Amino acid sequence: MRGTTRTIAVAGISALALLTAACSGSDDPGTSGTSGTGTATGAAGGEIVVHGCTPENPLVASNTSETCGGNVLDTLTAKLVHYNSKTADPEMDIAESIETDDNQNFTVKLKPYKFADGTDVKAENFVKAWNYAAYGPNGQGGSYFFGPIEGFADLQCTGEGDDPCADKGKPKAEEMTGLKVVDDTTFTIKTTEKVSNLPVRLGYTAFAPQPDVFFTDPEAFGKKPVGAGPFKFESWTEGQSIVVVKNPDYSGANAAKLDKITFKIYQDTDAAYNELLSGALDVLDAIPVSALIDDKYKTDLGDRTAQRETGVIQYLGINPKADPSLENPDIRRAISMAIDRDTINKQIFNGTRVAATGWVSPVVDGYQENVCGESCVYDPAKAKAALEAAGGYTGKLTLTYNGDGDHKAWTEATCNSIKNALGIECTATPKVDFKTFLTDLGEEKIKGMFRMGWQMDYPSIENFLAPIYTANADSNYFAYNNPTFEKLLKEAAAADGLDAANAKYQEAEKTIASDFPTIPMYYGKATMGWSDKVATMDITPFGVPDFSNISVK
Repeated sequence: MRGTTRTIAVAGISALALLTAACSGSDDPGTSGTSGTGTATGAAGGEIVVHGCTPENPLVASNTSETCGGNVLDTLTAKLVHYNSKTADPEMDIAESIETDDNQNFTVKLKPYKFADGTDVKAENFVKAWNYAAYGPNGQGGSYFFGPIEGFADLQCTGEGDDPCADKGKPKAEEMTGLKVVDDTTFTIKTTEKVSNLPVRLGYTAFAPQPDVFFTDPEAFGKKPVGAGPFKFESWTEGQSIVVVKNPDYSGANAAKLDKITFKIYQDTDAAYNELLSGALDVLDAIPVSALIDDKYKTDLGDRTAQRETGVIQYLGINPKADPSLENPDIRRAISMAIDRDTINKQIFNGTRVAATGWVSPVVDGYQENVCGESCVYDPAKAKAALEAAGGYTGKLTLTYNGDGDHKAWTEATCNSIKNALGIECTATPKVDFKTFLTDLGEEKIKGMFRMGWQMDYPSIENFLAPIYTANADSNYFAYNNPTFEKLLKEAAAADGLDAANAKYQEAEKTIASDFPTIPMYYGKATMGWSDKVATMDITPFGVPDFSNISVK
C-alpha cells in the first residue's frame, strides 16, 4: 500500500496497446485537477530538502509497501514500465516490448540499461529478484504481487504456528516455473490463468530488478540500495534523513534535474510546515490541517502551492480477529452512518476532501458511483436504529492513527461524530509513527478502528481491490477472506477485454460493500507547498511530487 482523489481524467488503460509499443503520454494533467508548477525557469542541478518519514523496513523494493520508503525507492528504481507523471498512462521504460497472444504467456525484451553501480540490467536480474520476492521464507511484503505467475504456490510455506516455514512447512520449490531467462535481454512470464492487465502492473516498485550485489546480502543491501533509477542512494541517518543524488549513468528517459534530494524525516507535519515557511524545507507533500483552515497556506505561500485530484482513498479499518466486538458488519455500517463526513471535511479539511461513496477511487476506469449506498450517508437516526437492530455495542471504541501524520484533528472529530450519534464513547489514539503503527497492525495488536489510506500502485480498479482485500494480501489488515470475492477477481483478470474485466471487478466491489470490512471515508486531493528556492514542482496522479522534474531557480 502506498497509503488522494477524484475526477481526474485518467483514460482506460489498454493492456494490448502497451504490449506492442511504448505509449506517448500526454502533457495534459487532466482537466478536472490542477498540477501546480513554479513560475520561474528551472536550472539544471542544485539540491533540495523534502518532507520524509520513517520507512517501515529497509529499502528493498519487494518489501516496501508504504509511502515513507516507497517515495525514496521511486527515485532510485526503474521498472519495465513507467507511469506517465502527468496522466498515469503506462509507458515502456526498461522494457523494449512486452508481447502476448493470449494474456497468459508474455515475452519481455529489454533495452540497454545500467544499475547505478555500473552493472548491466539483464533478464536474470528481473527473474532472480521476482523469485526472491515470491519465496516464502524471505518474508517479502510484496510477495503477493507475484501470485499470478505460474509456480508461485510452490514457493509458499505450508506450516502453521509462529514459523510456517520450519521443518515440513518449507516450500516445494525456490523458483517459479512461470519465469524463464531466454538470453541477457529476454525473459518470459507465464501466469497460472489469464491476466489481462499484467503489463500495467509491471511498473509497480515490487517488480523492480535487483543487481547482483543484492543477492549476496539482501539485509545489508536494504540500508544501501542500488537501483536503475534517475537518482542513486547516498546515505541514511536513522530517524533523521535519507539522501539521494543524481545518477550520472541513468539510462532512461526520465533523468533527474536536481543533483541531490534530502528526505528529511519529521514526526510532526506542523513542524515541517513551519520549516517550509522558514526555508529550511523546500517541498512539503501534505499541507497540515492547521494551515488548510481558512486557506491559511495560500496566504503564507502565495503561488507556491498546488492541488491535484489523485488516486488515493482514505478509510477506516477494522480487524475482527483483534476486536470481536466489531465482527458484525451491521455494527460497522451503523458506525459508518454515524460519521458526518461532509462537516468534518468542511471544518477540518477546508473542503479539500470528497466524501467517499465506495471502495475504488474515481480516477480509475471501472469506478462506479455510490456502491456504499446509505451506509456512507450521515444519518444519526438510521445509524442508531441500525446499531440497535445489530444488537448494540457495549464498551469503549478507539480509533488509532499514526502520530507522525496529520490525523489528530479529523480522527478526533470522527470519534465525536460517532459519540454524538450513537452514544458510544470513542477515543482517537496515536501510535508514535507509521512504522510502529503498521507493525502493530501486522501483529494484530490494534483493537477498534484504525485510519488507513491507499495510494494506487498502478492505474487499475483491480489495484483498489486485490492488494487490500485478498486473503493473503500484504495490506489486508482486516482478516478479510471471502472466496466469492476472490473468484470474481480471477474471472475479471481472465476476462476478454477491459469492459468485461471491469464488470467483474465491479461485482467484486459490491461483495466488499456487502461484507463491509472497512469504512470508506474520503477521496482526497494532494495539496502541496514549496519554498522560494523551487522553480518547477508538479504533482503526479499518484499524489506524490514528480521528483525527477523538480528544479530550482
